[in-house]
Amino acid sequence: MDQAPYDPAPGQAASKPAPEAALTPMMAQFFEIKSINPGFLLFYRMGDFYELFFEDAEIASQTLGIVLTKRGKHLDNDIPMCGVPVHAAQDYLKKLIAAGHRVAICEQMEDPAEAKKRGSKSVVKRDVVRLVTPGTLTEDDLLPARANNFLASLAMIRHGETDFALAWTDISTGETWVSDLDGEGVSDALGRIAPAEVIMAKTAHEMLSGQPLLPPGSKAHLTLLDSDSFDSELGADRLRQSFEGIDPSAFTRAGRAAIGALIAYVTEAQKGGAVALRAPVTETSGKLMAIDAATRSSLEILVTNRGEAKGSLRHAIDQTLTSAGSRLLARRLAAPLADAEQINARLDMVTTCVDNSQFTSRLRQALRTVPDITRALTRLALDRGGPRDLVSIGNAIAGAKALGALIRQQTDLPEGLQTLADTLASAPGELADELGRAIGDEPPNLARDGGFVRPGYDAALDRERALATESRGVIAELQARLAGETDIKSLKIKHNNVLGYFVEVPANFGARLLAEPFNASFIHRQTMANAMRFTTSELAELAGAIAHAHQAALEIEIGIFARLHQAVLAETDRLRDAADALAEVDVTTALGNLAAERAYCRPVIDNSLAFRIEGGRHPVVEQTLAANGESFVVNDCDLSGPEGEGGQLWLVTGPNMGGKSTFLRQNALIAILAQTGGYVPARAAHIGVVDRVFSRVGASDDIAHGRSTFMVEMVETAAILNRATRKSLVVLDEIGRGTSTFDGLSIAWATAEALHEANASRALFATHLHELTALSKTLSRTSNHTMKVREWQGKVVFLHEVADGAADRSYGIQVARLAGLPEAVLVRARDVLTHLEQQPSGAAGPALDDLPLFTHRPAPPQIAADPLADMIDTIRPDELTPRQAIDLIYQLKKVRDDNSHH
Repeated sequence: MDQAPYDPAPGQAASKPAPEAALTPMMAQFFEIKSINPGFLLFYRMGDFYELFFEDAEIASQTLGIVLTKRGKHLDNDIPMCGVPVHAAQDYLKKLIAAGHRVAICEQMEDPAEAKKRGSKSVVKRDVVRLVTPGTLTEDDLLPARANNFLASLAMIRHGETDFALAWTDISTGETWVSDLDGEGVSDALGRIAPAEVIMAKTAHEMLSGQPLLPPGSKAHLTLLDSDSFDSELGADRLRQSFEGIDPSAFTRAGRAAIGALIAYVTEAQKGGAVALRAPVTETSGKLMAIDAATRSSLEILVTNRGEAKGSLRHAIDQTLTSAGSRLLARRLAAPLADAEQINARLDMVTTCVDNSQFTSRLRQALRTVPDITRALTRLALDRGGPRDLVSIGNAIAGAKALGALIRQQTDLPEGLQTLADTLASAPGELADELGRAIGDEPPNLARDGGFVRPGYDAALDRERALATESRGVIAELQARLAGETDIKSLKIKHNNVLGYFVEVPANFGARLLAEPFNASFIHRQTMANAMRFTTSELAELAGAIAHAHQAALEIEIGIFARLHQAVLAETDRLRDAADALAEVDVTTALGNLAAERAYCRPVIDNSLAFRIEGGRHPVVEQTLAANGESFVVNDCDLSGPEGEGGQLWLVTGPNMGGKSTFLRQNALIAILAQTGGYVPARAAHIGVVDRVFSRVGASDDIAHGRSTFMVEMVETAAILNRATRKSLVVLDEIGRGTSTFDGLSIAWATAEALHEANASRALFATHLHELTALSKTLSRTSNHTMKVREWQGKVVFLHEVADGAADRSYGIQVARLAGLPEAVLVRARDVLTHLEQQPSGAAGPALDDLPLFTHRPAPPQIAADPLADMIDTIRPDELTPRQAIDLIYQLKKVRDDNSHH
């Protein structure tokens, strides 16, 4: 495996507990809870802090950079301890989860006062209310807003043959999928999904040890579970219990096992709470374009090879306005369609947006204010939501209905947009109206804070609020009356959380209130350095009325929240449908806007073997050049082959820096973008549906698995030759360069022949091995193409244009000069190259024997001294006064004249 798995069985075990009698009640409770939740850092609630003990504290202290302290002793050793404030726990959780740790949140389940009633040494009841792992996050501040956070479950069933299934979900949105896979497809699927966490059985992990399931660079955290978690019969039961009306037999045994384990893991993480997942959608093999992990890395579809968003295809084209839309676009780019009818249905919707700019502009303007429904809905389903989530859902419903009305105003809508309009119009408007009437514009995050219900919504609430307000007015009147009766103008009625309401007077007036006649009504409460505090029976009654009014108002508000909460959950299906439709409208309008802004064209998509691109551009490189005021050089590409015979194989030669890799990649990206359902960067494009895209461009090693650069190259080439079909698109760059010249040439030659004869794929094959161009004479669907260059004043100029024919040389020495190799090395390289080129083919060995490689190495060229250049090098323009500058000009002129005489 690529990464050390997280096996919860041993966990971060605390020190072995002493006999029960030697433990304090609190430590006994800690050890009991810790033993039930192995493998987790225990956030143990103590008042306003989550405390961590023993090894948990040491790990958290180091990861979070907080102070490690100690509390008491255990087995005669100090107990390590550290803690984080409850109000700031989210920030610390984020760091721990990012570091790969899992956290158990242990809360106080009763008020400390209740515990004391059972005895002075009684411990507050505590229990774990939630397990937090990388794949089970739901809070916005822990999640990437514009990306999914997937939890994946890999099941392996052995009965004669080994079957695999992968189920995955984003808990924050509830979306769930399942796919049956062969052994080769597991790594590709995990590379596409890029999960935050993968769960699998320990036995499966042991059997697959040594097989790199997670692609290089994966950030997924691997968690191992007991094999019982992946029992297919238990999985069937969990499916029936979790999803009403679902038929478990619709899934394979492996599929049931994967989904069942996923459900159980999520349920355990929520500690028995609701599992807010949607019914799993089955991904059918052949309906999506297959892209392996190596190709994803090579083409930098969602992120670059450095793991950054900027520079990727997604970053270059993502014009979505909502988080849900951006997540949907990413999923579509990761798994383009392989069905011509579905692709054209998407393209029809985008075409409507391209052809109607004002319509598109109105939709995009409306989308800007629509909140994310799905994550707010999930938080409410898990009882982690608050008034702000209700506001978000109300606003999103209103936005959905407004968008539906806008879409319906457009005539001649394609079926897809009409369906979206109907779905948006069906959003529960009555619920949005109710939420709008009930919840204020800027509510608190938590219902228990109160103050979120609008005045006028509930008469009983308004009465309690009025009572509290009137009571404050009565207190103000009482303060004025008492000040007059006592003749103490500085008398004030104040409030704090300890005493409640009290009368405060300066210390020098305290004796007056302690004496007759005032001591009959003023009861002394507290003496301060500069003041004395009292209460009266009248004030106590008023304080009780105010406190009751506040409590009563809060109880009414919490009741209103609970009712609205249930009303929202009752509309879960319609809300999810509206959320999906909003995301699709966002993606469609974004692709339409992109096409209009950058002059992309609609591709012709069918089931042929066509691949004809006119004036194609690389979407990422073009954007980068445009930012610098430069233009991209467009190129055509035609790999269309006779029906039934297979596609064309282009052999592309030319120098490094000439644009071969860009040309190869741009055609692969055009295919991906087209089958995503978007317009493409070209003047025209005709693409027969591509079932798989393969890209082997660039050089890298895989040190973690003991693979050299050449071995990685061969493994990736083998995958292409073993899996590519005549409907595939293959781009290859420099096969065979990691070994000797003749070995490399032999492998490249055989690979090209196999692509033509066995795979018959549409293929671009870039190479510096000019001998391969001879294949065009024997392979009927092979043609030679080259990157144009020009030489001017001893320098090479790259034109980045593709032309028919083969390159006569690679211009490697010219490229080396651009890279800054020393002049002496370049001169020597030119001598060696000239000598080799004069030898007959195949005579390199004897030629090198005759070449005086080291004995007569030419001395570096002597550069004549140039006083004028030396003098210019010493000038610091910013340090010159105007007079000094004029004098310097005369001095330079004199030096030049002196040199010319010599």
